[in-house]
Amino acid sequence: MMSTRERVVTTLADLTETQMQQVADFLEFLKFRERQRQDSPINDATLEALYAEFADEDRELSEAGLGHYVANLEREDAAL
Repeated sequence: MMSTRERVVTTLADLTETQMQQVADFLEFLKFRERQRQDSPINDATLEALYAEFADEDRELSEAGLGHYVANLEREDAAL
């Protein structure tokens, strides 16, 4: 029974140049994805810090938007 590595090597030998380029691109993607995971893990502490950083701004924007929403509701009620 062949190992995964042996099967991959055997399969690579039969690929066209275009297919080999696609494999090379995919390997680069795998390496990139692994680097991203190692460089910037997202955990609860990171998410909490991001939430805290933008909480006040989000609250202000939502409250401002609510005023427009209420005004539109009142206009609709008046039209009925």
